[in-house]
Amino acid sequence: MTAARLRDLLAAEWIKLWSLRSTRWLLGLGPLAIVAFAAQSSLNAYREWPSFPPMQKATFSPLNEAFSGLSATMFMIGAGGLGALTIVGEYATGLIRTTLTAVPARHRVVAAKLAVVGGVLLAIGVLVSAATFGVSQAILSGRGVAVALGDPGVLRVLAANALLAPVSGLVGMGIGALLRHTAAAVVSVCAVLVIVPTFFRPTVHQWLNDLYALVPFYVWRTCLGLPQLRDDPALPTVAGSWAVFAAWPLAAAVLTVLVVHRRDV
Repeated sequence: MTAARLRDLLAAEWIKLWSLRSTRWLLGLGPLAIVAFAAQSSLNAYREWPSFPPMQKATFSPLNEAFSGLSATMFMIGAGGLGALTIVGEYATGLIRTTLTAVPARHRVVAAKLAVVGGVLLAIGVLVSAATFGVSQAILSGRGVAVALGDPGVLRVLAANALLAPVSGLVGMGIGALLRHTAAAVVSVCAVLVIVPTFFRPTVHQWLNDLYALVPFYVWRTCLGLPQLRDDPALPTVAGSWAVFAAWPLAAAVLTVLVVHRRDV
């Protein structure tokens, strides 16, 4: 009975997720836009490669053409916004009352929603990471500057790129559950995940560097998203960065469960 009930909850959350217009737009056009951006960036690099000065050629990163900071920004905002809307929309329409009347165990409802949103965004993340890599390296191979999956750091970068989506989506759900207002939740997601961390830079103050190293976008930009790590003690470590990637969605999931459990609908 319990297993069947869990399957029913997952099925219900799947239906609710795909019934949102935002899901179809964000998960339909969003990944296509990111892959198209990777293709365009790689084509530009391919055409301009003969004119690159030696220093630019020496520091050229094929993986950056596949998935740049702009791509990461688009990915995180889209996934985070979707995560927020999946829970804010249910409160806005009043559907949450029906859901919790049918299933009084609120933590089970939230767990199913977290599983569905996280699973879908993980699948999208893997698809986008693989597609941008494949398209960009196929183009750059014509100049002999492409990288392969077995090259140092490549799999780590691809994994980090893919995980940006589920991490952002679950954080968005936590913010949405806390604020319960569409505009405020979406703006807060953008600010927390991308806008504020964009201004973070390594400093001479180690306590600030340690604080920055607790932010997903920062550790992706300065560590996990780089195939070759810079030898700088001010920058995050790989192990610490993976811990940040794990801690944020976990904390957001706990926050979502607690907020939904304690607040009236």
